[in-house]
Amino acid sequence: MSVVDLTLTDLTPDDPRMSADVAPLIRTLRPELTAAAFTAFSDEAYGQGLRFTVAYDAATGRALGAATHRLLATSRGRVLFVDDLVTAPASRGRGVGARLLAELERRGRAAGCVRVELDSGTANVQAHRFYHARRMTIGALHFGLDLPGGPL
Repeated sequence: MSVVDLTLTDLTPDDPRMSADVAPLIRTLRPELTAAAFTAFSDEAYGQGLRFTVAYDAATGRALGAATHRLLATSRGRVLFVDDLVTAPASRGRGVGARLLAELERRGRAAGCVRVELDSGTANVQAHRFYHARRMTIGALHFGLDLPGGPL
């Protein structure tokens, strides 16, 4: 597949493109996320500093990928944390994820961050290859505890 010309755009929760463009992309990672749950998530997370960057095909206007990210102050220094990085399945291998990640690196540097960090599911080997190819290293294990009765 050929590399595609992209336009990167930040969206806010009140933008209709959130439900039309971003939600379907995020649901490729989290299929259990309903439309209503996505809206509630995007509203709350945006208030907590999460930003939504969408990669649009410059020729067609189609959303081909998205990144959700936020700046965090940590004891290790300021970090740009990527909550989600997703490319539409039909557009993988066309440079969408690489372009989004390069933009996040640029934003991190501009914000005085010492690192870009993200979590990746242990079974997502294809994503691991992508991250390793971009010089990302495994610096920690992320542990979690499901809370009974908690919402999805």
